[in-house]
Amino acid sequence: MRVWIDADACPRAAKDLVIKFALKRRFEVLLVAGQSQVRPAFACVRLIVVPSGPDAADDYLVEHAAPGELVICSDIPLADRLFKKGVAALDPRGREFDERNMGERLALRNLLSDLRDQGQAGGGQPPYGERERQAFACALDRLLVRLSR
Repeated sequence: MRVWIDADACPRAAKDLVIKFALKRRFEVLLVAGQSQVRPAFACVRLIVVPSGPDAADDYLVEHAAPGELVICSDIPLADRLFKKGVAALDPRGREFDERNMGERLALRNLLSDLRDQGQAGGGQPPYGERERQAFACALDRLLVRLSR
């Protein structure tokens, strides 16, 4: 079992939680980033730094993650590409990407992107707090159990 993390955009609290689960359940964690990061000093964690460029980390994740594995990412187009390949995807706020919500999430993302481009919307996601961490922990546990069957 391997869990991949789009490490550039993932909150540290979510990365730490995945590593905690990995130490307990004995699976490998692969941090994929476009820039060098501090790699936690655990044998189950590997840092993969890809060449910089648009979507380089996304392309690496799509190419290397396999069906039955999990990718932690908040990038909706990336999650769509993974989902179509049979790879499970979960955002750091505990929302799973699946067939029931992928179309809606892509449409909403595109709408908000268009509104931002027109200057009619701004900002991003709210801060990552304890509520988001708890939702992520519950969803991660549920997905890991399902994928290990």
